[in-house]
Amino acid sequence: MRYYNLKDPKTTAGFRDAVIQGISSGMGLFMPERIPVMNADFFRRLPGLALPEIAVEVGAHYTGDDIPWPELRRICDEAFDFPVVLRKVDDRKHVLELFHGPTAAFKDFGARFMSGCFRYFASHDERKTVVLVATSGDTGGAIASGFLGVEGVDVIILYPYGKVSRLQENQLTTLGQNITALEVEGTFDDCQAMVKRALTMPRRDDTVRLTSANSINIARLIPQSFYYFYAIGQAGPGRVLSVPCGNFGNITAAALAWKSGLAIDHLVAATNINRVVPDYLATGVYAPSASIQTIASAMDVGNPGNLDRLRQLFDNDFEALKAGVSGYWFDDDSIRRHIREVHDRSGYTLDPHGAVASMGLDSYLDEHPGATGIFVETAHPSKFSDVIGPLIGKEPDMPEHLKRFLTGKKCSVVMKPGYRYLEEYLAEKYSLR
Repeated sequence: MRYYNLKDPKTTAGFRDAVIQGISSGMGLFMPERIPVMNADFFRRLPGLALPEIAVEVGAHYTGDDIPWPELRRICDEAFDFPVVLRKVDDRKHVLELFHGPTAAFKDFGARFMSGCFRYFASHDERKTVVLVATSGDTGGAIASGFLGVEGVDVIILYPYGKVSRLQENQLTTLGQNITALEVEGTFDDCQAMVKRALTMPRRDDTVRLTSANSINIARLIPQSFYYFYAIGQAGPGRVLSVPCGNFGNITAAALAWKSGLAIDHLVAATNINRVVPDYLATGVYAPSASIQTIASAMDVGNPGNLDRLRQLFDNDFEALKAGVSGYWFDDDSIRRHIREVHDRSGYTLDPHGAVASMGLDSYLDEHPGATGIFVETAHPSKFSDVIGPLIGKEPDMPEHLKRFLTGKKCSVVMKPGYRYLEEYLAEKYSLR
């Protein structure tokens, strides 16, 4: 499998080089030259396959010869050693819970698969790899957990000051070892711009290699498609998928699975008031803007990095994209109200991001009475207890493995927004030229 630069299609790379580069020249994202279509036998067996088995069969099409099959099987078995849970809500709705991993967020799937790939690649390379990550919430914690202690790899996480929950911040700032947190006095978009610029700057130094672990990296995106195969295998074909969207990697992964032959009926892009993509789908005009802080913080993105990939999966045909993807957005008051109503009615506790996806699915189902769907819950509600507690009258129960993050000692480096500050930090830390 070869991967091409979306901004310069003549520039291609194999899986290993695409993963290590993270982003190509001119800030172009890598895309597979072809989307592998799974065969009929795979879909016949799909309901009986466990997630690691799905991951190996689908993933092998993307990794090709760059990761041998036995090594890929080991990576998938180790990465996906926790459950993915599909629950029936009613006759028309299921919820796909993706928060049962070590950091209680869906980012665990991509982060752990990616760290396994890097661990394998690092064993064949004497250079130190420095992984740069911009996070609006859960990405950083998942990457930190997945890469903690990986030999030959340092992780530097940029996050917006005061715009992540306490638990999320502790997951970034208390681990130490090869994990460093940079607390940027700006927004997620500032953090993402700093990372992208660092990755595309020419360097003479050949002892350190910079790469990214955001969903701009193809090794983060591909494994997020695996759990959609699992969900449709369990729930049955012909479902609508409603995905809470921030940087649009998760819904792009769903579209990737769809284009691989998975029987998805339609996609719903559900956002908070950072509504640039729902507005684009309604008007045809894409107008990125500064992100606005909300209680669904991981979705506070004003210029989604994966939209170019999503459009490419629909052949850059706006009408085809609009036919396949519907956009809905919801403000904080609506999110709070929905969390309270769902809990009062059923006892089920949504996190703010899952609430947005749930409302997005409800909106679509109201307009399409014969449809059925799955909405995605991306984070455990206890990670947002300050929002949810007052709405349901109690603190959400916290998994035991998360409680240790409440008492760790925070260690971070405060940084002003702007690429030159990150460049100065990297130059001092690694003597980069």
